Amino acid sequence: MKEVVGDAVHGFDTFVIGYFLVLNTIYLILILIAGVELIRYFRRRAYAGFDDVFANPLTPAVSLILPAHNEEPLIVESVEAMLSLRYPRFEVIVVDDGSTDGTFSRLEEAFGLVPLPLVVAPLVPVEGRVRGTWVPADGRALVVVSKDSAGSKGDAANAGINAARHPLVCVTDADAVLDEEALLRVAKPFVDDPERVVATGGTVRAANGSTMYRGRIVESRMPSSWLARIQVVEYLRSFLLGRVGWSRLDALLIISGAFGLFRRDVLAELGGFRAGAIGEDADLITRMHQLLREQRRPYRIVFVSEPVCWTEVPETTAVLTRQRRRWARGLADVLWVHRRMILNPRYGRIGLVAMPYYLMFELLGPIVELLGVTTALLGLAFGLLDPSFAALFFAVALGYGILLSIAALLVEEISYHRYDRWSDLGAAVAASFMENVGYRQLHSWWRLQGLWQAVRRRHLEWGVMTRTGFSTETPITVDHLPPATVLEAPADLTD
Repeated sequence: MKEVVGDAVHGFDTFVIGYFLVLNTIYLILILIAGVELIRYFRRRAYAGFDDVFANPLTPAVSLILPAHNEEPLIVESVEAMLSLRYPRFEVIVVDDGSTDGTFSRLEEAFGLVPLPLVVAPLVPVEGRVRGTWVPADGRALVVVSKDSAGSKGDAANAGINAARHPLVCVTDADAVLDEEALLRVAKPFVDDPERVVATGGTVRAANGSTMYRGRIVESRMPSSWLARIQVVEYLRSFLLGRVGWSRLDALLIISGAFGLFRRDVLAELGGFRAGAIGEDADLITRMHQLLREQRRPYRIVFVSEPVCWTEVPETTAVLTRQRRRWARGLADVLWVHRRMILNPRYGRIGLVAMPYYLMFELLGPIVELLGVTTALLGLAFGLLDPSFAALFFAVALGYGILLSIAALLVEEISYHRYDRWSDLGAAVAASFMENVGYRQLHSWWRLQGLWQAVRRRHLEWGVMTRTGFSTETPITVDHLPPATVLEAPADLTD
C-alpha cells in the first residue's frame, strides 16, 4: 500500500515539476522578448519626437478619468499631479463614487470648486445616480462628478466617460501619480498609428517609500516594509516585463485599471465597462478584442514600457489579501463570461494563446502549486519521496522562480535604473528570494480563496484600501503648479 501511495505521490509531483517548467519557461520567454523590445525602444527613443507631439496642434486631446471611492489621504496630491502633466490639451475628471470620507471636501477646499450643471451625453450606461458636477472657479481643466455608488469602479468610470469631451480617454486610479511625460508617451502610439491603435497602457510601479514633490515622484526608494518590497519585484516582472512580452506578441489581455488610454468611440461601441464586472480592466480589453475581431477590423492594443504610474501598494496582509482575492475573482469572471473565446481560432492569438495561458497557469495555477508543494513535503516527511527527487522538485518550483525574479530585476536595472542606491538594489534581490519562498505560496492561497468565492458567486464591491499617503519634501499647494489648460466648449468625438 505504501508503495502504491508513493508511486501516486511521485507521479503527481512529476506532473507538477513539468507544470512549473512550462510556466516558468513561459515567464522566461516573455522576459527575453521584453528585454529585446526594451533595447529596441531605447535605441529609437532619441528619435521618438515627444517634443513634436507636445507642440503639434493635431495631437488628440485627452480626458483623464479618476474614479474615487474614499480616497481622502491622496486625492489632492493625485489631482495636482494630473493637472501638471505635460500634454498639449487635456482635462481631468474626478468621479466621486459615493465616498463616505472627506474625499469631496478635500477637493472642494483645495481647488475652490463651484457647482456647474453640465450637459452629459449618455454614451454608456451608468447605474449610480449622478448628483451633480463641479468645476474650479478659476477655470482650470478639472471637473468633479459626484454620484451614488453602484459598488464598482467600472460604473464610476462610465460616468466619467459620459462627462468626457475629448476623443481619447485615460482611466487611472485616484490614488495614482503619473510621471510628468507619462501621458505624452502613452499617447504616442495613437499619434503614430491613429487608424489602428485603440488602447494603450503604461507601467505601474509601487510608490511606497518614494518621495513626492510638487505632484511628482522625485526620489525612487524601496519601501521600508518587506511586504511592499516583494510587491515591487512582483510588479516589475508581471506589470512591466510580462506585459511588454505579451504586447510584442499581439496578445495583450490586460491593461491595468491604474493607467490605460482608450479611444472614446470604441468605448462607446462597447457600452463602456460591463456592469457587474469584477476585473473591469481585463474584461474591457477582452471585450475589445472580441468586438474588433468579430468585426474583422484591423487594430492594435499596445503596452508602452516607459510611462510610469506610481501607486501605493498594500503594506498590511489584511489589505493585500482582499486585493489578491479580488484579482483572482476578476480573472475567473473574465474567463467564465468569455469562455467561448478560449481555443476559438476566430479570436487568433487571444483565443488560442493568451486566454488558455491565463486559464491554465493563472486561474488554476494555485491549485496545482499548493497541492504539489503539500504532497512533496508530506511525501518527504513520510519517506514516500526520494530526497534527490524532492530537491529537484523544489529547485524547479522555487529556484527557477527566484532566477526569473532576479532576471527581471537585471533587465529593469539595465533599462531604467530607477533605484540609485545599492541598499535598494540589495533589498530588491532579497525580496526576490522572499517572494518565491513563503509569499508565493501564501499568494496562491489567497488566489485559491478568490477562485472559491467566484464559484460561490459571492457579492463583491469596492475593496477597502488603507492609505498612508506619500512622503513630501515640502507641503504641496495649488500655487506650486504651472497653469493648466482652461475649460473649453464641448468637443465632438472626432475632435
